[in-house]
Amino acid sequence: MNNDIVKETKDRMQLALDVLTKDFATIRTGKASPSLIENVVISAYGGAAKMKLNEVAMINVVDTQTLAVTPFDQAVIGEIQKGITEANLGVTPIIDAGIVRVTLPQLNEERRKEYVKLANQKAESGKVMMRQSRHESMGSIEHLEGTVSEDETDRLKKEVQKLTDEFIEKIDSMRNEKEKELMTL
Repeated sequence: MNNDIVKETKDRMQLALDVLTKDFATIRTGKASPSLIENVVISAYGGAAKMKLNEVAMINVVDTQTLAVTPFDQAVIGEIQKGITEANLGVTPIIDAGIVRVTLPQLNEERRKEYVKLANQKAESGKVMMRQSRHESMGSIEHLEGTVSEDETDRLKKEVQKLTDEFIEKIDSMRNEKEKELMTL
């Protein structure tokens, strides 16, 4: 029972880290990657359905600067172009022979610094999620006081703190890696 608190804490923290990893993947690094646009929401079939781009099309990397979006149904090609444009990603999608080509412009120094700032904000949000998870677990441990020994509650608190430190270290490592990736020309 007591170790369940530690396991639940680890699971919540891992989930938060997974969310952050996906979030980091959406930050442009100057290299074309399907993750940049796969979650763009489009109004398919005249607005009758809101769908993610990866649900209505296949996204391929053509080269380091270009993505090719091939719709499963050619009827939605216009909505795909419109959805990518409206997502305000700083790219201009062009319809070309049944596919939508998305060319990524080169990142200038100023834009790279903005992306680093964004990565730092996302990392800080991840740390907040970790601290929130720790806070919830510490509350659960405090509810155990009186039913388990003081040594046991101290041990659980130390384990939760150790987990928190490990996950925050992972976030810092991810942020540093993303920053290095962004600033490499």
